[in-house]
Amino acid sequence: MIDQAWREVMRDADRLRPITLAELFERYLSRFERFSLKDSGLLIDFSKEKIDEDSLASLLELARAARVEERRDAMFRGEKINATEGRAALHMALRSGAGERVLVDGEDVMPAVREELGRFLDFAEAVRAGDVTTVSGDSFTDVVNLGIGGSDLGPAMAVQALAPYHEGPRVHFVSNVDGAHLADTIRALDPARTLVVVASKTFTTQETMTNARSARVWLEGALGERAGAHLAAVSTNLAATRDFGVADARVFGFWDWVGGRYSLWSAIGLPLAIAIGAARFRELLEGGSAMDAHFRTAPLEQNLPVALALIGIWRRNAMGWPSVAVIPYAERLARFPAYLQQLEMESNGKRVRLDGSPVTHNTAPVIWGEPGTNAQHSFFQLIHQGTDVVPVDFLVAASPNEEIGDHHEQLLANALAQSAALAFGRSEEEVRAEMNAAGISAAEIERLAPHRSFPGDRPSTTILYPKLDPFTLGRLIALYEHKVFVQGAIWDIDSFDQWGVELGKKVAISVLPALKDSSGDALPEGFDGSTAGLIAALRSMRVTALDE
Repeated sequence: MIDQAWREVMRDADRLRPITLAELFERYLSRFERFSLKDSGLLIDFSKEKIDEDSLASLLELARAARVEERRDAMFRGEKINATEGRAALHMALRSGAGERVLVDGEDVMPAVREELGRFLDFAEAVRAGDVTTVSGDSFTDVVNLGIGGSDLGPAMAVQALAPYHEGPRVHFVSNVDGAHLADTIRALDPARTLVVVASKTFTTQETMTNARSARVWLEGALGERAGAHLAAVSTNLAATRDFGVADARVFGFWDWVGGRYSLWSAIGLPLAIAIGAARFRELLEGGSAMDAHFRTAPLEQNLPVALALIGIWRRNAMGWPSVAVIPYAERLARFPAYLQQLEMESNGKRVRLDGSPVTHNTAPVIWGEPGTNAQHSFFQLIHQGTDVVPVDFLVAASPNEEIGDHHEQLLANALAQSAALAFGRSEEEVRAEMNAAGISAAEIERLAPHRSFPGDRPSTTILYPKLDPFTLGRLIALYEHKVFVQGAIWDIDSFDQWGVELGKKVAISVLPALKDSSGDALPEGFDGSTAGLIAALRSMRVTALDE
């Protein structure tokens, strides 16, 4: 059944590939009404994707053949859908409403979830109010979060996105083990007024713990043995946090059924809660919960995450486009593309199916992007006139957080203009007529017309939301989370493991001692020729730099 559904989708792709978006709009005057969905103010317009009624029907049938609804229900029931690790994937429980029961191995996890939520939100409020103080009794002015991957990307993105709602201490993020990241962050900070949060579930993540040890040295230089009073942690390894000097009351945990890239809703969101406060953080949770309810109950035909997922399947598998540009027309969503890179590519960048056999279709595309309008003045040249088709997701707010002249109207005009220009382009005939009307010579028209024409027929989807506030951000994040789940179900892969992250870490452990060994110029043993040569060259460069 699934194979037949795939064949139908591919037949539709072959049929539609020669037809331009301009022709589709001419044939179906009501495309926007037919190929857009709306729920509680959130609108997804996919009318500028190269689809029609029949192809959308085929995609929906593919979702049914892949048992998307059954797999969705299994996820919400707490079944161990993360098959390779034998775990449930229940990050949705972190944002469930009061009174709900969520079972894992027959146990209702919600009492523990609510208790931990209350603990870290109470701590956040105490820091904000000055009830949790520095060793000298002052309030904290700055918070530095040390984490990487899901322990950094989610809260860092959200703190920037919700800047208008900040009322607490300034919040900073350090993720890279490159010492420059930590040095540049703490250079302007006063250790006597800074709280350091170490975010690592196992408290063994190499990059995070390297930064944590260096940050503790920085604190100790100013505070001595009292530096522990300026530490907090998000971890499940209490023995390790105690050894590091973090009091148990300042350690907040989460569960193995919460993947790192889905953990913003947990205590990993502590720096965000410190920035915006408990009430606003709960609004973020409510936004995610609202999208959960929609995803669970809306028919596939009206289901926003399903629609976004099927458009992605159409782009990647039916049309064969290998990358997607995510362009938020919101400066404060500058880190949203990076957040989605982990969410989508770590989740669905897989080459084997759940049963271990090779995948039969391409999986996750490359996700990349920057905010508009900046992107228009950099890589949009390629998207408009390059040789590769790059689908675009535009994210646009109807209203701004700040009313400054007509800035927002200009921003909206650019967003809508770019999606229209990508879809419909400008033919060489139109260019010639325009140049001729401007009085440009025939020779100059002949020379420039090919360069100034745009092929169009470049697809995009536009997501409109009322305003970038905590509730809306929660809905957007959950929208993409569930999109990723649906695509993983259709590709029959495990969207919740990340074994591809492990190998490089293990190799790095073996390389580190060789880099630290400065004895002689001989090539280190036990490595391939290239790695051995690079280690030797680095040793030599470091010695030369020290001599100079």
